[in-house]
Amino acid sequence: MDAVRVALLREVLAGTEWPRAARRFAGALRASVVPARGGLLLVGTEEYEPWHLAAHLVDEAAWSGQPELAPTLVRHRVRAGRPAHLAVGLGRLEAAGRGATLLVVAPERPGAGLLQRVHDARRAGATVLSLDGGDPEVRGLAHEALTVAGGAEVDLDTVQHLVSAAAGENSLPGPRGRRLRDRLSTLADRLTSPPPARW
Repeated sequence: MDAVRVALLREVLAGTEWPRAARRFAGALRASVVPARGGLLLVGTEEYEPWHLAAHLVDEAAWSGQPELAPTLVRHRVRAGRPAHLAVGLGRLEAAGRGATLLVVAPERPGAGLLQRVHDARRAGATVLSLDGGDPEVRGLAHEALTVAGGAEVDLDTVQHLVSAAAGENSLPGPRGRRLRDRLSTLADRLTSPPPARW
């Protein structure tokens, strides 16, 4: 989702908790992925693979100058012959320990195998964050959680867009002033706002 669409989405959701909640969660994500430590691991459930969030975080990492935001997508099923970045299986979670951040995206209750691996990673010192549909066991494993329960104004995919955009934009400006992405976001806000009333 580009900066203009994110700005429009935030405008539509301005009277709700979601923009603020996404920024809070993105702040926790940024704080947990300290450069030169264990890296960011992103995993979904057997039925839901968060490849779209992975792609957005890779983009945000590049645009914001925060390479630590680029996740390793951990997959439940890895087919032979896949490129290295698409061939990381659940065994990678077993190596997660102190310094690693594990972001679990679970619209529904994950299987017991994934829950056990996440629990083991947490016990080994990994920071666990969850974007979830409200499962209490997932939330209980997370140090920080953002829940999108049924009946919310938004769905989990929309919240993922808000979180990934906030993860990249809330960093401090570089030494040359505001980043291009911030300037584009400001311009998009101006272009999409209604003209001033004339009396």
